[in-house]
Amino acid sequence: MTPEQLSALLTELLALPHETEWLEWKRGNTNPEMIAERLSALANSAALHEHDFGYMIWGIENDTRKIVGTDFRPRQAKKGNEELENWLTHSLQPHIGFRINEWTHQGQPMVLFEIPRASHAPLRFQGEAYIRIGSVTKKLREHPDKEAALWATFARKPFETGIALADIAGPDVLTLLDFAQCLRMLNIPLPTDQVGILDKLADERLIVRQPGGRYNITNLGAILFASDLEKFERLGRKTLRIIKYKGNDKANREREWQDAPSRTGYANSFAAAVAFIQSQLPHNEPIGQAFRTEIKMYPDVAIRELAANCLIHQDFTVAGTGPMVEIYAGRMEITNPGKPLVDTGRFIGATPQSRNEGLAKMMRRMNLCEELGSGIVKTVKAIEMYQLPAPNFEVIAMPQAGFTRATLFAPKKLAAMDSQERIRACYQHACLCHVSERRMTNATLRERFGVEAKGASQISRLIREALDAGVVKLLDPSVGSKGRCYLPFWA
Repeated sequence: MTPEQLSALLTELLALPHETEWLEWKRGNTNPEMIAERLSALANSAALHEHDFGYMIWGIENDTRKIVGTDFRPRQAKKGNEELENWLTHSLQPHIGFRINEWTHQGQPMVLFEIPRASHAPLRFQGEAYIRIGSVTKKLREHPDKEAALWATFARKPFETGIALADIAGPDVLTLLDFAQCLRMLNIPLPTDQVGILDKLADERLIVRQPGGRYNITNLGAILFASDLEKFERLGRKTLRIIKYKGNDKANREREWQDAPSRTGYANSFAAAVAFIQSQLPHNEPIGQAFRTEIKMYPDVAIRELAANCLIHQDFTVAGTGPMVEIYAGRMEITNPGKPLVDTGRFIGATPQSRNEGLAKMMRRMNLCEELGSGIVKTVKAIEMYQLPAPNFEVIAMPQAGFTRATLFAPKKLAAMDSQERIRACYQHACLCHVSERRMTNATLRERFGVEAKGASQISRLIREALDAGVVKLLDPSVGSKGRCYLPFWA
């Protein structure tokens, strides 16, 4: 912010009737531990009271609100041998992009710390979260009612509405966001002037108007339309990584997608990412009667839908990692941070849920993904048409967070599949039949694997494996063996 904007903000804050739980005045105390505790408390209190920022200001006499100035110089201050700002940055978890402002107001030197609200978890100093109770700073765990209310606040505020970058001038917004691509993909006519463009972006909630002709860029605006995600500190690690390996392990990395589009927002980079994945895949040799010509190993629709899913359903609160596609000689893994909201075994047929509904809705508007739930159905249908092994959907447990992974497998004949692969394919086929208002039979499963009628007994044994595993069930036990139909266990 400019000195004028800082003074205008100070005047606005001084007009408040009293010091709030997200605002603190200081005249002298510059103890680093005290500052860190206050930053934690102010960020958490700002979230609790639905404010985008908390503020800590030096140079104001607390009782009288008199402007007295300060000799505190935070950018020159140190904690031990370390610069104070750097020490605060790594002492507070999760990482939060607070800003230090120094300026002169009415002839007096002033300092203002601008602290973004805690967005997905309480801000902690050395493992301890703090909160403001009136004008007093307390440990959050000592006030379970406040702690519960704070977590409820996190649940109510979607990632998309959070602020990726605050207090940006209009021309800078149009540099940071690819507004032309944005409006084109949303089928919105391009206005002829800057004000009109900014108004359209605000209407779509990609930016938020602020006093003085300034703007905040929302997470939704940045993650979809950033010209360069590296300019948005907390989102820089959320670009889609695509790595191709030589062989079936990570020992030999052959190539990584590092073209210019890889750093742009998802709307801009998605088509290029899918094209790169397709270019790195080996071709599939014809198998069975279904294939007459050489084709790519995996169907395009499966690549597109699983790539879109890993972007849309990721947990943006998991720090330090992002969505990833890894291509091996015999499989492709698509991984995103966060455990799924629906059990992986119910990806086909369950009521769909989205962690980031605003992001999903916008990507559907731009035809970058299917309606909720239909992407997985299309993926598995395409896999069956290619007579490939069934994809595997799993949760990868980690100490601090979980990951969701979808794996596509290279062609493999039925005789070469192990029991787990056969059962998974049978179950997914039963699910597809059910959601399509059909029933799985020996004949439909033979068609799925490209097995001729004389191989019916082989398919019967496969169905028996699935029945024993409890993933499918017989629709009507009284029907003879030739007329039997099967359902997924949950139907």
